[in-house]
Amino acid sequence: MVHFYHLSQTTYYSVQSGKEITETDHQKLSWLFGNAEHIQANKVDGFFIGPRKEMITPWSTNAVEITQNMGIQGISRIEQFNLVETDHPKFDPMLQRLYKGLDQDVFHIPDSPAPLQLIDDIQQFNVKEGLALSEDEVGYLQEVSKKIGRKLSDSEIYGFAQINSEHCRHKIFNG
Repeated sequence: MVHFYHLSQTTYYSVQSGKEITETDHQKLSWLFGNAEHIQANKVDGFFIGPRKEMITPWSTNAVEITQNMGIQGISRIEQFNLVETDHPKFDPMLQRLYKGLDQDVFHIPDSPAPLQLIDDIQQFNVKEGLALSEDEVGYLQEVSKKIGRKLSDSEIYGFAQINSEHCRHKIFNG
């Protein structure tokens, strides 16, 4: 079950628990969130910016550990969401997404993966997905595609981008 807490005009917290949360634990969570009000509803209306459901934030990991240290059992995820006035706000789509309301499915990830996509234009895909591939890397992938006689898939390009990222290779330091 997901519980919601409201701290300020724009700050909300969603708490996922695998078991019922006692009133005492709700009071502890309210205190933890700066005396936030526990919302006695299964959903909250409005437009919210929050972390992508596929990515548990480091903040969430720390917050869940804090609840365990406070003696609250069964919490699996906690995330912060910000209420926005429009359905077209600015946010970083790599880390966040726009939610139309918060409900019991706010953390649900569909069980089946998205279908494989074959990419026609690697450079356009690079820009669209923010992969930060260099011109040389895009050229290399285009040559690989020609050499194997088929289009590369989205997961192949993502995988290449990850293993050849600055973070992994330290390219600017000639690592």
